[in-house]
Amino acid sequence: MKALLFMLLAVVSLGTMANSQTVYFYAWGGNPAVNDYLRWAARELKQQDIDLRHVKVADIAEVVKQLTDGRSNADLVWINGENFHALKSAGKLQSIVADIDNTGKLRDALNWRVDFGEPVDGLEVPWGVGQFHLLSCQRCISGSQISAEELLIYAERNPGKISYPKPPEFHGTTFLKALLLSLSERREVFQQPVAEVDAQQLTQPLWNYLQRLHPLIWQQAENFPASAAEQLNWFANGALDVAVSFNPNEAQTLVQQGRIPENTQRVVLGEAAVTNHHYLAIPTTAQQAEAAREVINFMLSDKAQRRKARLDGWGDPAVIELTDSGTPTLLPVAADFHASWQAYLEQAWLERFQ
Repeated sequence: MKALLFMLLAVVSLGTMANSQTVYFYAWGGNPAVNDYLRWAARELKQQDIDLRHVKVADIAEVVKQLTDGRSNADLVWINGENFHALKSAGKLQSIVADIDNTGKLRDALNWRVDFGEPVDGLEVPWGVGQFHLLSCQRCISGSQISAEELLIYAERNPGKISYPKPPEFHGTTFLKALLLSLSERREVFQQPVAEVDAQQLTQPLWNYLQRLHPLIWQQAENFPASAAEQLNWFANGALDVAVSFNPNEAQTLVQQGRIPENTQRVVLGEAAVTNHHYLAIPTTAQQAEAAREVINFMLSDKAQRRKARLDGWGDPAVIELTDSGTPTLLPVAADFHASWQAYLEQAWLERFQ
């Protein structure tokens, strides 16, 4: 009798394994809170007979290259900006937006249908919101906004207490964008491809500004934080007066976790925060495309979006309309630059300052 019961259980187990679909999700693995969230999502998705495997990568550009070369087993990727532009140009993404029910809940206010100046065209689905801003103690920077010129004055009065991640680190490059918007009177031109405008003339105020700023910042710009995480650590221990962030909820999240001073506030550099979305997309070579669509639909559910926005976890803002206070308060919105500006700014910065 026991042998028969064991055999029946084995058959059920094998049947469950056979029905389970493994989805290989290639995503950045450098944030413990994100990794914890994806482990939670994987447990939830097992109820739908989906085995979500988070393949952790240091830079999603590596996966983009593998996909364009036709040598990746990715079923689902976490991308935006340059990486989306590269995959779209190479014809490596499936059209998915119309096939996912929960896209009907998406918030239109942030214009998710354009990704770094590039139309989404149904090829990716927004997963969360990024808004570039500074974190600073109230005793350091008063108020919720600071212009580029005001930041320079602060650096003059507090030498060595300001810095930014070294481009081409993403936060560092966006710091350059925020300064450029604050210094420019023609902000709309940055939505155009860099080859279609006089980029040298448009960016000259930025390079002039940095020549004045660099002698005043940490180690006189001989060295820079390697990442936003490293700068955050230096801010937390008082070595710097500012950190950089793309998560509008991060000040609350980190204060709640006891990782930064309690009086830390969000400060917009310029009149509005450079804003973009991060997205989920399915490669044309995906072996489990239908299951990957189910994963995306779950990621856009009320349950998953609320969990993602919790301040005791990732704290990443929801992209769907929530019916209560779960919808976060976002910063004033400035559209991100066209994707082609990314490489231009990084190369120009390296040529001048390295």
